[in-house]
Amino acid sequence: MLSACVLTTPQRPNPPAAPARATEQAGFDAFYVPEHTHIPVARNAAHPQTGDASLPDDRYLRTLDPWVALSMAAAVTERIELATAVALPVEHDPITLAKTIASLDHLSGGRVVLGAGFGWNTDELADHGVPPNKRRTVLREYLTAMRALWSQDEASHEGEYVRFGPSWAWPKPVRRSVPVLIGAAGTERTFRWITESADGWITTPGETDISDRLAQLHEIWRQAGRAGRPRVVALDYKPDAARLAEWDRAGVTDVVYGLPDKDEPAVLDYLARLSDKLARIGRPLGAVDRP
Repeated sequence: MLSACVLTTPQRPNPPAAPARATEQAGFDAFYVPEHTHIPVARNAAHPQTGDASLPDDRYLRTLDPWVALSMAAAVTERIELATAVALPVEHDPITLAKTIASLDHLSGGRVVLGAGFGWNTDELADHGVPPNKRRTVLREYLTAMRALWSQDEASHEGEYVRFGPSWAWPKPVRRSVPVLIGAAGTERTFRWITESADGWITTPGETDISDRLAQLHEIWRQAGRAGRPRVVALDYKPDAARLAEWDRAGVTDVVYGLPDKDEPAVLDYLARLSDKLARIGRPLGAVDRP
């Protein structure tokens, strides 16, 4: 079964509250926001879509802090998940980030999903002291430390990048954990990382032919002894009945559509039309069981 979600870049026209409320009212399952703390003007890192240092548009310069944005979304909704696609945990102190995420999850009734990335913008990461060749290592350690703070009454961690002695940290997330999805290209290396350290995969823009990749992910997941199947979030641009049916058979659990960078009436109109189209081609919008 598929569920439909919405991704927004909250910036110029609209604060996140109105789109989030409209997303829930239109019957969608989740509200996603992205993250960049800043974009260095001089960069060597190539953007995945453009292939060079240029950016597709200026929205990368204008993203809100995702957790502040999602707190506004939480205040005006009751059901939808509050998610990131994707956040960059390694650009934060993991102890304070764990507190922020746990607080939002606690106050929203357990609705937070952490979609995390390794970070394509290595110049941005460098400003946070993250070596480009250690992005995955640092993220794994941060997640391990954050999960300890979320799950243990007295948490501690001793690693290369995070160290703290026995500590108390409340509130805890409602389930003493938060689902972690990794947004990265669908490669064997990524799938092995997800199987070891996360709960599912978020595709990258343009990855639509993913049935074979999902078969590989499921096999790696099974060989590792993980229960059930990973959650799989596919980024889509325009609903297509045949593609959605193929994704459903392959094991996609969620499909995410981006909101237009327009004023509030246009955003609300788009949501209504998207909801109607998905309903007409038979894709469910309501909540589904999560793996």
